[in-house]
Amino acid sequence: MDTKQRGRWCPELAGKTAIVTGAGRYRGIGRQIAMELARQGVNLVLTGTGRDPTHYPPEEKRIGWNDIDSVADEAQTLGVRVLAMVSDVGDVRAGREVVSATVERFGGADILINNAAAGVGHDRAPVIDLPLEEWERVLRINLHGCFIMAQAGARAMVERGQGGTILNISSIASHLAPANRAPYAVSKAGLETLSRVMALELAPHRIRVNAVLPGLIKTARAATMSETDRWDGYVKSFVPMGAPGDGSEIAWMCTYLCSDMGQWITGQNIAVDGGTSWIR
Repeated sequence: MDTKQRGRWCPELAGKTAIVTGAGRYRGIGRQIAMELARQGVNLVLTGTGRDPTHYPPEEKRIGWNDIDSVADEAQTLGVRVLAMVSDVGDVRAGREVVSATVERFGGADILINNAAAGVGHDRAPVIDLPLEEWERVLRINLHGCFIMAQAGARAMVERGQGGTILNISSIASHLAPANRAPYAVSKAGLETLSRVMALELAPHRIRVNAVLPGLIKTARAATMSETDRWDGYVKSFVPMGAPGDGSEIAWMCTYLCSDMGQWITGQNIAVDGGTSWIR
């Protein structure tokens, strides 16, 4: 994947450690964030679900992609240390194990990026037809999972006493509230409220908490539609700037917020969406 690179523009991040959840997809935002942090010299703890390779998108199969292990190999070429862990963020014990492993390997986490999200299933349905198990599945990962990781990460940061940054990757769906997407939109709206509450609680400990809201990003989830004739028309009608993001925009915003340049920003919901959320 061609990604726009800016080199090392946040030298103060060198030597810090970041946990990035949901980082294993080749075209995923998590990988983009992880690699941008690695370019700044940040050591990484990467989590993924241990996906069955038979379910990988065609592009990943074609290039021999291997989930978080491939991202770890890629990051290590930049000279940073990387720990890759298969983990279910929705499981309390698993989430705590990720944080404990980070403390044991690196002495603690300076940055936590809650990026993991539930895969598309049968949740895209009207509320009156929505199976309860789909509602619970999406909220378990998107909201409960972020709570588990944020709680464990924040506890470790407070105990360490060196401050830190927690970023929760939300979505403009929380504002747009599109039809047939109730579990996703509600989970992201809840995540933004959680971010605000935690920002106020953790400010005395010099821990900043923000939510980043991506707009239409050309990830693996959008790949199917992007290969059809409907894609260009959809983008032009949906995104005022006329083009989707490629994920680098999200990675840059996250890196900025983690750096000293973002040291006075906390409790914010920041949309990176080409103007989409302001015209709906």
